[in-house]
Order: sequence, then structure tokens, then C-alpha cells
Amino acid sequence: MHYRNGRPAANGDKVIQLSTTEPGKIVGFGILYDAKPGNDYCNGNLAPAQPGVTGACMCDCLHVDDLALLLQDAGLDKRPAGK
Repeated sequence: MHYRNGRPAANGDKVIQLSTTEPGKIVGFGILYDAKPGNDYCNGNLAPAQPGVTGACMCDCLHVDDLALLLQDAGLDKRPAGK
């Protein structure tokens, strides 16, 4: 199991999910669980990563649109071709 950038995936990882139809659009965030080794497609679920309300200092935050642009600049906005 590997993420879009080739990093090995493991249950318990905190991850963002990108759209399959809109390049670079972030559609989910959570903790990966129930993923089975040997498959990079349609594998696993995301559990909510942060229940409740948390205070936020803006100097420690990024807007999701800005993160999407960083992904685009790194060439990670497009889904890899199926195997």
C-alpha cells in the first residue's frame, strides 16, 4: 500500500484524501484504518481525526486551497494510472 507520492501507507496514519475527479481538491482528512496490504486503490477507511472543538492560531494553519496548490506544484494533484 502506497500513497500518491510513493510513501508506504499504514493503518493509523493521519492522511488527507484527494478528489478522484477534481485534480488537487482535498475532500477528506482522517486516520486510515482497515486498509489491506497489496492494494493502492479502493482500500481502507478514514476515521475522523479530531473530535470536538480545538482552538487555532492562524499562524499555525494553512487554508486547504493553499495546500492543494502546493500539491499541484509538486505534481501530486493528479491520480496515478491504474495498474
